Amino acid sequence: MTAQQSQNQKHGILQTALHNFNEAASRLKLDEGLKGKILGPKERIELNLSPVMPDHRVVNIKAFVVRHNDVLGPAKGGIRMASNVTLDDVTGLAMEMTWKTSVIGVPFGGGKSGIQVDPGTISDEVKEIIIRSFTRGARRHIGPEIYVPAPDMGTNERDMARIRDCISYSEALSITDGCYVTGKPIILGGVAGRREATGKGVVYTILAMCEKMGMKVEGLRVAVQGFGNVGSVSAIEIAKRGAKIVAASDVTGAVANDDGLDPVALAAHIQKTGGPAGFVGAKAVEPSHVIEADCDVLIPAATQSQITKNNAERVTAQIVAEGANAPTTPEADEILNRRGVHVIPDILCNAGGVFVSYLEYTQETQREQMTLEEVESRLAGRMTERFRDVFETSQREGLSMRDAAMNLGVQRVVDGVLARGLLP
Repeated sequence: MTAQQSQNQKHGILQTALHNFNEAASRLKLDEGLKGKILGPKERIELNLSPVMPDHRVVNIKAFVVRHNDVLGPAKGGIRMASNVTLDDVTGLAMEMTWKTSVIGVPFGGGKSGIQVDPGTISDEVKEIIIRSFTRGARRHIGPEIYVPAPDMGTNERDMARIRDCISYSEALSITDGCYVTGKPIILGGVAGRREATGKGVVYTILAMCEKMGMKVEGLRVAVQGFGNVGSVSAIEIAKRGAKIVAASDVTGAVANDDGLDPVALAAHIQKTGGPAGFVGAKAVEPSHVIEADCDVLIPAATQSQITKNNAERVTAQIVAEGANAPTTPEADEILNRRGVHVIPDILCNAGGVFVSYLEYTQETQREQMTLEEVESRLAGRMTERFRDVFETSQREGLSMRDAAMNLGVQRVVDGVLARGLLP
């Protein structure tokens, strides 16, 4: 194990989420009883799945469902499929979702799921079998007023369609009665623009930060670590506004070009070849180069704990826009704050996806159809409005953007608890 991998393992997403909450609870002076009630999680479930494979083998797979908090509404959060996902990871991600839904102002709480399978090593047929097995196993924990899953790393809209079909088939209905899952194909009740929503939300927050800092977007030098759905959409959208993508990476490698990469062509190349290697007009670089690239804006959009105390001093960007969940460890946060780097925290920066999931939830519940123009207009308005709230709080109270966002998110949950009353 490398030193970087050891550091990342030490600072998992649960440890980062707990640190951020405890700091917010201290600033807000929460008493221990209320703090413990909010800290949760409300429910942590470990499932043992035993699906039968096409070759008739029975395999054993661990899966997890966590409902962290449902004070403001049903738990909301995606299904992460990865061989190394743990119950602690899912718990940390669910906690992050509680503050994210609170900050962005949708009537949801925080939840998350995990399935211990590497999706890159299985066929579509096997993946469908596993997704349906997970749905049957987790059915008691999924529902419009309980927990509403969505895509996350390793899952996609086709998987969400299988979940919806599995539930409706089991209940002998043509469709589910209410929204049991978001991120579905449009033909099955999905909403236009959902796939691009997280990446576009990242860009709206960058534009808002540039306006506050007096920085022109045209000519802005941007590095994107993690050129998956969120990273590629962010790159394409900000390039449309005149920015240059000077470096990009995915799990297989990284490329750079000081004169700018074409993000549309790069996304097509990765789709075709499986990685950025060999992209015409770019040089191959070490993946670590992307975080440390000479740029104005860094978008960490891969996974947790990528900016650590080992590399934070070498981040050159003036703005770090967290497209991933918890990409910055607490120690790195301190270093970036000391250096005057403006970090747009994950619970604000990448909240566009859950906001548009809320639009899908309301659309399916009411049997309406929302146009792409309506979705994008509401997304832009909400991201800009909530950025302003967090920024103004940070300026007024002398806090970092992360601390301001956490204060707002936690306080809103506290307000919900007190409004409901403390008695069960």
